[in-house]
Amino acid sequence: MMLHRVKIILKSGKDQSLHRYHPWVFSGAIKKMDRVPVEGEQVELYDNKDNFLAVGYYQTGSIAVRVMDFVNRPIDESLFRERIEAALLLRKKLDLTNNHATNVYRLIHGEGDGLPGLIVDFYNGVAVTQYYSVGLYNNREIIASLLHEILGKRLESVYDKSESTLPQKADISPENGYLTGTGEPGIVKEYGYRFKVDWINGQKTGFFIDQRENRKLLQNYSSERRVLNMFGYTGGFSVYAMKNASLVHTVDVSSRAVKLANENADLNFPGDNRHQGVVKDAFKFLEDTGDEYDLIILDPPAFAKRNNVLHNALQGYKRLNLKAIEQIKPGGIIFTFSCSQVVSRDNFRKSVFVAAANTGRRVRILHQLSQPPDHPVNIYHPESEYLKGLVLYVE
Repeated sequence: MMLHRVKIILKSGKDQSLHRYHPWVFSGAIKKMDRVPVEGEQVELYDNKDNFLAVGYYQTGSIAVRVMDFVNRPIDESLFRERIEAALLLRKKLDLTNNHATNVYRLIHGEGDGLPGLIVDFYNGVAVTQYYSVGLYNNREIIASLLHEILGKRLESVYDKSESTLPQKADISPENGYLTGTGEPGIVKEYGYRFKVDWINGQKTGFFIDQRENRKLLQNYSSERRVLNMFGYTGGFSVYAMKNASLVHTVDVSSRAVKLANENADLNFPGDNRHQGVVKDAFKFLEDTGDEYDLIILDPPAFAKRNNVLHNALQGYKRLNLKAIEQIKPGGIIFTFSCSQVVSRDNFRKSVFVAAANTGRRVRILHQLSQPPDHPVNIYHPESEYLKGLVLYVE
């Protein structure tokens, strides 16, 4: 028996995005409701002529509903199992689930895997979950049980890290911790390289899995180069660069991150003095570099998480890339990224274009980069393509 769900009717014309299978409904699209739902309650969506559109979870804020399906079905364990199994099947086809060289990957990528508001990263036997939806968070015990059922013996524990990701206005008090099993942060492998990952205290779920393929590409360009890894965090790009580089400097404002970057460099290249970690603000560091480097990685945290600060973010990307293009040696390579969801690929490219034009140097694009296939982009939800990158050749 299907539970009674709050009925939401949308304003005329505001149903068009749902006919295009976009999984978000914004608060301004709502015409009326049976009653105001509580955070995380199931709702049914109808157009202004009372035609059914979708089912989902209600939340306060700009995104009012995250759509779970476009057919009128229960949002329950059966739906969760179906989506998790489909997500795992894709990772199997990507050769990520039984790969001796790589045992870290994203298992569930929110809207890209049909579970809007849920991230699950797999770290060599530990699944780290982050919920952005109270509706799904309320089912976290069921989802943890399903992860064990579907992944089997390869999964030892589930750690939830949703304390900072759930809506602040929600009447809940999430606490990070193990939902099943126990354990300490450990070591994972990516393309044979080893990394210490701290999912308890680290940023996001502990490691930026989304740069895996871009790190591999960087390795191909690092031969005999002097490499500067800005916003280096735990040194992912630095480790790959050390395969062939003459020196690698990792810069981050966090002393804890730089310490871990040094440990990861030593874990893969013990006793190798080509690597040095530097605790310093990235912009200040770039002011004083001169033309010491001929490969620079710019992978800053999201400069914009909301549209109302988009202009400032674009100015930040312009200023950062301007300084790097000014400073890099002739014939140098720049890997530059934006992970801001609200910054479009075109806007990011324009910011880099303006930066290059202001230097007067000749700059060519060698690659246009994105996230790896275990971070799939829902074709109906362009916002799920959040990672943008360019590889530049600067004469």
